[in-house]
Amino acid sequence: MTVLKKTVWTTIKEYALISLGLLCYVAGWSVFLIPNNLIGGGVSGLSAIVYYAVGLPMGYTYLFVNVVLLLLAFKVMGTGFGGKTIYAIVFTSVLLNILPPLIPDSISQELAVSNGKMLCTIIGGVMTGVGIGMSISQGGSTGGTDIIALIISKFRNVSPGRLILLMDVVIILSSMLFPSYYVGTETVIPFSEKLATSIYGLILITVNGYVIDIYLSGTKQSVQVFIFSKKYAEIADAVTMNMGRGVTRIQAEGWYTKSESDILMILARKTDLNLLLRYVKAIDSKAFLSVSNVMGVYGLGFETLKGGNRKKDKKREKVSDNQTENL
Repeated sequence: MTVLKKTVWTTIKEYALISLGLLCYVAGWSVFLIPNNLIGGGVSGLSAIVYYAVGLPMGYTYLFVNVVLLLLAFKVMGTGFGGKTIYAIVFTSVLLNILPPLIPDSISQELAVSNGKMLCTIIGGVMTGVGIGMSISQGGSTGGTDIIALIISKFRNVSPGRLILLMDVVIILSSMLFPSYYVGTETVIPFSEKLATSIYGLILITVNGYVIDIYLSGTKQSVQVFIFSKKYAEIADAVTMNMGRGVTRIQAEGWYTKSESDILMILARKTDLNLLLRYVKAIDSKAFLSVSNVMGVYGLGFETLKGGNRKKDKKREKVSDNQTENL
């Protein structure tokens, strides 16, 4: 059976893309958000509140909160968080301390302050969204409220996405309860401006979430793959055993050659396509493939049909998720 092994180059490439994404994320904060005293969601938003209140660099708060959450997650959920998550948290914490002081005041004034908070909110939201999307696409995670949502959703049947959104809103609105100072000064920000900043923060998390969804578009999209290969049995074993996806063998006959052949039909997530192609290439580099997007796939391992009895739908969805995890 063929089992793909990660090469050193593949690992370096993944960590390089995670680093680039996190650099984009921190750059969005450093150039556009911090100079305007803007607030975001998650641990970075909480770190910004502490920074505007007492002047403690964001990286320290970011690292401390994430370490506490990671320890809690390890205790409740086990050591399921990989090295990429820890790397992303540490790398982001270091960047949040190093990068903001390196941005010249002239650049901050020209790109951020002079263009107004609304434009900076949008640009900062796009940059942070792209950064998080790049990190997630390579298996990285910035932790934070994601960890809290995963812990709660383990014991309660609540959507993690809704929990994250709710926590982001609470963090942003809580900024009005604490004193804030303009960056680099001892001037207190008036409450009316803090209220406006909270509204900008809500816009920021909306833009951020939308950009992440766009970047990761295809996460829930599926593809249908037809594989024509004489080594169909090896390919089918590799896909079912290593990818946890079902394979259908179709007996066919070539009309021109009049020879019988076997075709494999595979339905998979779009994000699994590259891995699937790597397996096929490793087994039979001369295989012929046809890949097409499908509008929707419903059933085990994919989407759940909605309608009818909602309780039964939720029960089926939960069973389906558990079965998929065990694949």
